[in-house]
Amino acid sequence: MPPRRSLWAIYKGIEPRHRVLLGMGFMGFSMLGIWVSDRLEKRFPAPADSRVTHRAPANAARPHATTTTQNYYPEPGRQAAMAGRGPQMPMMQPQVIVLKEGTDTSQGMPQLLSNISACIAVCDTIRTTLGPRGMDKLIVDSQKRVTISNDGATIMKLLDVVQPAARTLVDIARAQDAEVGDGTTSVVLLAGELLKEVREYIEEGVGAQVIIKGLRKAADLAIDHIRELAVSVDRSDAAEFRALLEKCAATSMNSKLIGSQKEFFTKIVVDAVMRLDQEELNEDMIGIKKIPGGAMQDSLLVDGVAFKKSFSYAGFEQQPKAFDSPTIVCLNVELELKAEKDNAEVRVDKVSEYQAVVDAEWKIIFDKLDSIVAAGANVVLSRLPIGDLATQYFADRNIFCAGRVSKDDLDRVCEATGCRVQSTTTGLTAAHLGTCERFEERQVGGQRFNIFRGCPRAKTCTIILRGGAEQFIDEVERSLHDSIMVVRRAVKNQAVVAGGGSIEMELSRYLREAARQIEGKQQLIISAAARALEVIPRQLCENAGFDTTDFITQLRARHAQDPKRFRWHGVDIDEEAVADMFAKFVWEPAVVKINAISSAVEAACLVLSVDETVTSQRAQDPMANAQPAPGRGRGMPMMG
Repeated sequence: MPPRRSLWAIYKGIEPRHRVLLGMGFMGFSMLGIWVSDRLEKRFPAPADSRVTHRAPANAARPHATTTTQNYYPEPGRQAAMAGRGPQMPMMQPQVIVLKEGTDTSQGMPQLLSNISACIAVCDTIRTTLGPRGMDKLIVDSQKRVTISNDGATIMKLLDVVQPAARTLVDIARAQDAEVGDGTTSVVLLAGELLKEVREYIEEGVGAQVIIKGLRKAADLAIDHIRELAVSVDRSDAAEFRALLEKCAATSMNSKLIGSQKEFFTKIVVDAVMRLDQEELNEDMIGIKKIPGGAMQDSLLVDGVAFKKSFSYAGFEQQPKAFDSPTIVCLNVELELKAEKDNAEVRVDKVSEYQAVVDAEWKIIFDKLDSIVAAGANVVLSRLPIGDLATQYFADRNIFCAGRVSKDDLDRVCEATGCRVQSTTTGLTAAHLGTCERFEERQVGGQRFNIFRGCPRAKTCTIILRGGAEQFIDEVERSLHDSIMVVRRAVKNQAVVAGGGSIEMELSRYLREAARQIEGKQQLIISAAARALEVIPRQLCENAGFDTTDFITQLRARHAQDPKRFRWHGVDIDEEAVADMFAKFVWEPAVVKINAISSAVEAACLVLSVDETVTSQRAQDPMANAQPAPGRGRGMPMMG
């Protein structure tokens, strides 16, 4: 019997080329074993008791977070029915991919806290613009346009906020500006402070819906208390009512760039609103025109419609520039000869035929001009151009004309004078014309304006603003718009409250007392809302450079000692003291505060109700929407 040899000795005795073949054979058997094991695992999965979750291979692409793979466990009744059949193999659910690859999702408490932090960061941006001592913001947009403003809605619009939850604050600022005109900064600060106060409860695990319910309860209590405190003014006394409107307008101008000239602009704003139709109070009937140059005191109010002189042709200087009781026609008709290259192609065989075409074209325009003159119009306005032929034709007949008038100005002229825009001159009669007491073309600064005064059909007016820099005039326009909206709201509602943070401190005291009578977690939420209302007087003090702690403690003490006597006590910026703001004539329409509180609470509730943010890959990558650069693509023929 030959001696036994070791495997290593046998391996060394094999030729090298046979060793390679032997290694490949072992590798093949190993791969076959792995394949058989994988097939058996898929055919006979682990029993249900083991609770093993299927896992994808390590080198496989990981599915999205919304992809779910779970074991299927039968219901208890079915388990009992299957008990006698021996061990059963559980069924596997297929993988379900809901969202596209690359979609980002964030959810849970971290996402909610991130949204709250984003809103607070936006509030901190405009916090210093509140009040008479508020600072301005200089904003440069993507096209290098410079805007200087302390208007909350304007700043929020220009900030270009990209965080989805923080854009809610932009929306409420715009809504406040469109609805009441003032309080845009206050509504954003109040919403941010509400979120800041309830953040600690979110971190402690209080449910978002519990907080939302408490905030809405606090808003209802605050709005009801504002309606109880609001002071109504009787319109029967015209002088007293006008004084009320002037005080409301002056209060809205305190925090604006024109605060130093509020006595001058207050009269302009109140006069403008009082000249409107008191039933409709359509703010679109107040036109605002800006002319660079001069001082603010050179601004004027025109009792009627005024717009800048449009482009004119030769012969315009020969036309009359003033009329008493003129007849006005507004057209949407082009009164000029078209160049031949712009017309349709006409083939002619004789010169006489060409002359007939030219004569027909001249006859058409002269028929239009003759019908306008026959109707008796003294002033002709058109949205479309009025050519040199028509300009000279009207000048020979002592008629004023202006073409390329903007749609807004032409609509205001129609509403004011009683005429209607005509798209043809055929059948034009005196019934289609309007009138006014006085028309004139007047030089204002470096520009000429067409002014219509004494318009009988609709009450309208135009404010012509003067100033040094263009950015300054733009800010004056925004300030006057806010004041006009405030006065308009005061005329409609006739209920006012005191400003200077007095109404917020009174509401804070009222909510604290109301919270003590409510059981459960709602008491904490209402108390948080009461603390959030103090952000308005606190920020007024900070922006004015006062001792915030001293002023807030004084206000709390006075409002708690005698609510009836000290209900209107707030921060007096001029005297640097706590004073009765109602006696100081710092008045605001009650609807401004009501709308601010309701909008702020709704915005806070909206942010709190969001527990997940889903962002698509296209939204994450701004270049995803960009068009590909032009060039030779696959399959495109080469140009040459």
